[in-house]
Amino acid sequence: MAKNDFTRRASSSWPIKMETCKGLILSRQWRDQGDGQNLVFWLASDKGPVRVEIRGEESVFFVAAGVLKRVSSVIGRQLKWRHAEIDLRCFHTGDPVIACYFRGQRDLGFARELLQQNGLHPFEADVRPSDRYLMERFVRGTAEVKGEAETMAGYLNLVNPRVKSAAYIPDLSVVSLDIETSISRGTVLSIAVHGMGVDRVFMTGKGPGAGVEYLQFVADEKTLLQAFLAWFAELDPDIIIGWAVVVFDLKFLQDRCDAHGIEFALGRGQASVRWRSVEAGAQRLFAVVPGRVVLDGIEMLRTATYRFESFSLENVSRELLGRGKLVHDVDARAFEIENMHRSDPDALARYNLEDCVLVMDIFRKAGLIEFATQRSRLTGLEMDRQGGSVAAFDFLYLPRLHRQGYVAPVVDPETVVHSPGGYVLDSTPGIYSDVVVFDFKSLYPSIIRTFHVDPLAMVAPGDDRTPGFLEASFSRLHYILPQIIEELWQARDQAKQQEDAASSQAIKIIMNSFYGVLGTPGCRFFDPKLASSITKRGHEILQRTRDLIEEKGYPVIYGDTDSVFVLMASESGQVNPAASALADYLNAWWRDHLAIEYDIPSFLELEYETHFARFFMPTVRGSDKGSKKRYAGLVDEGEGQSRLVFKGLESVRSDWTPLAREFQQELYRRVFLDEPVDSYIRSMVQAVQEGSADDKLKLRRRLRRKLSDYTKNVPPHVRAARLADEERVRRGLKPAHDSGGWIEYLMTLNGPEPAAYSESAIDYDFYIDRQLAPIADAILHFRDTSLAELTDKQMGLF
Repeated sequence: MAKNDFTRRASSSWPIKMETCKGLILSRQWRDQGDGQNLVFWLASDKGPVRVEIRGEESVFFVAAGVLKRVSSVIGRQLKWRHAEIDLRCFHTGDPVIACYFRGQRDLGFARELLQQNGLHPFEADVRPSDRYLMERFVRGTAEVKGEAETMAGYLNLVNPRVKSAAYIPDLSVVSLDIETSISRGTVLSIAVHGMGVDRVFMTGKGPGAGVEYLQFVADEKTLLQAFLAWFAELDPDIIIGWAVVVFDLKFLQDRCDAHGIEFALGRGQASVRWRSVEAGAQRLFAVVPGRVVLDGIEMLRTATYRFESFSLENVSRELLGRGKLVHDVDARAFEIENMHRSDPDALARYNLEDCVLVMDIFRKAGLIEFATQRSRLTGLEMDRQGGSVAAFDFLYLPRLHRQGYVAPVVDPETVVHSPGGYVLDSTPGIYSDVVVFDFKSLYPSIIRTFHVDPLAMVAPGDDRTPGFLEASFSRLHYILPQIIEELWQARDQAKQQEDAASSQAIKIIMNSFYGVLGTPGCRFFDPKLASSITKRGHEILQRTRDLIEEKGYPVIYGDTDSVFVLMASESGQVNPAASALADYLNAWWRDHLAIEYDIPSFLELEYETHFARFFMPTVRGSDKGSKKRYAGLVDEGEGQSRLVFKGLESVRSDWTPLAREFQQELYRRVFLDEPVDSYIRSMVQAVQEGSADDKLKLRRRLRRKLSDYTKNVPPHVRAARLADEERVRRGLKPAHDSGGWIEYLMTLNGPEPAAYSESAIDYDFYIDRQLAPIADAILHFRDTSLAELTDKQMGLF
């Protein structure tokens, strides 16, 4: 690699004192100028906010040296560009490549389109210039900058400083933001901010404002926006959090600022918010606020793998915090907010601010700031970038690949062949005592690390190799991904020792994403040989482990991807020591086997995970065959305490009623503890028939398409959603389900009706036959009875 080309920097200096700062990167941008491209980074540093500008940085992609003449003829003189020989090679062929440099990303994009139209595919042409600048310096999340700095209003400004990787734990300032709007006028009524020891609500109107000291009235909406922006610049937080804060709060504020001709300068240094779509044509928006990070609570919880029936602030706050919003009726809320604004502005201020407080408390409870920070420090990606597994892989992998002398390939979509998924063993249905679950700790990362499954290792020359699948083999000397896995593994072990749950979870998600990345055509290293060498090795490991366990005399009643379920009822009170001994035996066997068979160390680690005192594996509905990915069990936690676990059953599915879930949990508990069940089943059926369970009969389904897309077969929840929107329009409200979302509905004698507007009598037979009976019959099958037999009042007459 030609150092002066690939990492070339323009020189410039400020006649100001030298500064050295360590900080967390909050935002990154590139700006195409007339004479070149500038990169702008904002850091939260040990010396306050820092703005770093790298001037004259070029954008680059690579082409095979053999096609340079064709590239030159296609691009010609339409653009100002240059090329240079570098010490890098094509990933698959080993042929030399040429670096093509452009003044900015706009020119690079135009050149890429021209080449692709002519059947030429440049390498790494989609890497953002700001990301490439950081990744080639191995800067992930935190950096040290050193250079001459100018002291600006509220921050330091450094132009073309030296930038390098650095360890740094930031002390971030965080505020929660929420707005309230007028549904009838489409204007902002109030803006609330909570955090940094400050509570503030800006509100239009005069109002009495007698009891709320943090409430500030302004004359009109324009003044409201101006006062808020001026005050927010003085507050100067690093992070803005909220609930749907980008797509609703910030977008609404942007639109109202536009309407009044106000610059929506929410960023540091009076920088305006910049918008872009996350995906082409998608409604989902991404807001870049220079010098700050915007984190949405919904997206952060999903990224951290939290699961809720509903991600509404009301539902999440009640599940995590045990309390909810101050106004609960969703449909009435819009009009109640307007009424409070007119007659009780203090109440509106409290309501507005309470939403901010709820979001802040959720972030603290779930450790979401720490999670986002650690994720950025591990992957190099922006803190607010959701998903991004492929981008994270690139950030970690590409600079190491370049040091090995290669550029990344381009995936040919016509060669895409999907690899098999995780292996699932056949299950043996029944009700059991003493079932133990053994789990391979991070199986796929362990396979990558043990068998050197790695893009570079697959193409690197040499005879010292480990076999894979689909005729693949992997170098034991030249590899990258196993090293990355090892570093992350050690970091996770350290996080666990320090009881840092947020970091541990962030690392786990990143490690486990690597198989998925290699298995998707969206990854530039996609190859079915790679993905299959992971999944098929997993199949082999799971099946061989089952055989080893059964050779020891223990039946394996189920297995799924990285877990085996073993019946150990024969141990009679000695389950825990027997299970621990079995885990030790299996780990030793794999260690010895891999050393003998492949001459490689084993990083496979089987853990004794769970002991189910009682366990139920159901059949596939309507057959005697055992189901998969569906089971329930009772875990004995000692001191008379037990815990029910449900997997894939109605109790953990949001599309079943609260009645069904409650029924299943109590019924299975009674079965597991050998308590009477017949009388309980009869009492639940009677409660439904008498109407005393009406508050538990709501069905909840997700609309995955627009309502207009459902034409031929219209399922019940869609019919309910259409009725709901018709009623909302009649009441002067906007339709709520045009573009999808969730609908709650009841099954009535007149068919499905939206729960909020239902007027017909409930169809109780539907709930007994379609909600209670399937749950009861699944487990009563093993008692040779059914719900119908237990509740049939005519049985005694025949």
